[in-house]
Amino acid sequence: MPGEPVHFEMIVGLGNPGSEHESQRHNAGFWYVDELVREFGVVLSADKKSHSMVGKTMINGRPLHFVKPYNYMNNSGQGTAAVARFYKIDMKKVLVVHDELDLPPGQIRVKQAGGHGGHNGLRDIIAKTGSRDFWRLRIGIGHPGNKNAVSGYVLKRASADHQRLIDETIDLALRESRTLIDGDINVATKNLHSHKPDQA
Repeated sequence: MPGEPVHFEMIVGLGNPGSEHESQRHNAGFWYVDELVREFGVVLSADKKSHSMVGKTMINGRPLHFVKPYNYMNNSGQGTAAVARFYKIDMKKVLVVHDELDLPPGQIRVKQAGGHGGHNGLRDIIAKTGSRDFWRLRIGIGHPGNKNAVSGYVLKRASADHQRLIDETIDLALRESRTLIDGDINVATKNLHSHKPDQA
């Protein structure tokens, strides 16, 4: 029901591992989780069973798990499903953070449930968990304008202006993270969706 508090138990950032990928648009989910765990003072550790970097903290007496699947974007569901199964986490209490082609840089949106929208990381999570009910934090990276150019676009570094706008939305999401995690999803969503980026 609208207005009901949502207490997230797992936050998953999507991206590709390795230094050659760390600055690419497709790693926006990794960027957010990296900054979030830094704020919470959490250190991520390699977990061989889930092929992920994982960490945990307690928020108001509730566990919160952080996950960065490290088996490449197209296999994001493997780590997500493994951690959710091990800790018996309902997918309705999972927030997946990812790059979003359908939003311009400088925009960020919260969404619950739905399809994958062509995003291979979401596609695999839906396939491996059997659920579409998880929440998504969609970080706008813009679209190249041609669907045939998408794979090359997401695997390249953003322009300086676009990167500034992406960083700005990640900073905003970090400021709203406590509100999100504390269950005030409507308040956080309103603040995120009303953001007006400063254009270069």
